[in-house]
Amino acid sequence: MRSKGTIVLAILGLLLLVGGCGGVSSYNSMVQQQESVRQAWANVESNYQRRADLIPNLVNTVQGAADFEQETLTQVTEARARATSIQIDADDLDNPEKIQQYQQAQGELGKALGRLLMVSENYPTLRATEQFQTLQAQLEGTENRINVARRDYNESVAQYNTEIRSFPTNIIAGITGFQPRQPFEAEAGAEDAPTVSFD
Repeated sequence: MRSKGTIVLAILGLLLLVGGCGGVSSYNSMVQQQESVRQAWANVESNYQRRADLIPNLVNTVQGAADFEQETLTQVTEARARATSIQIDADDLDNPEKIQQYQQAQGELGKALGRLLMVSENYPTLRATEQFQTLQAQLEGTENRINVARRDYNESVAQYNTEIRSFPTNIIAGITGFQPRQPFEAEAGAEDAPTVSFD
């Protein structure tokens, strides 16, 4: 009789040990996924900042062109100010309003830049300058990097969200406070939005 009780306790202990190891493994996996999301977000911010840093040089270069449309330059400058005023900490990536606000501000800046470059086609002398062409090339490369960073971020978020919502990991996630992260979403009418073109 005593040996039966010992066996039952041993089985229960083994089950608890296996369950505990599984819980620790799930927790560590969620931490890794969360860090991947943070790194991907840092890359997104870094590339948007790079674009913002290029704009003052672009505006200064364009201002050198005689009678360039001041309204267009003002729109770009104001859109840049709005975009750079919105910063999102990695801990706020579960806040859909903040992500939407950030995305909207960056989208407006992209549209303002697109308009500026479209208007610049009316100034062939400006477009022929080496400085303008260099800035165009740098902006084009930055736009490509932004697209890649946003895609990588969304992929990281999808993997992380899948992890914390899957059974039985969702139990550990609920107990330890892991929250879903917000991906970038395609803006309404994005297919018709002005693009930064460098033809």
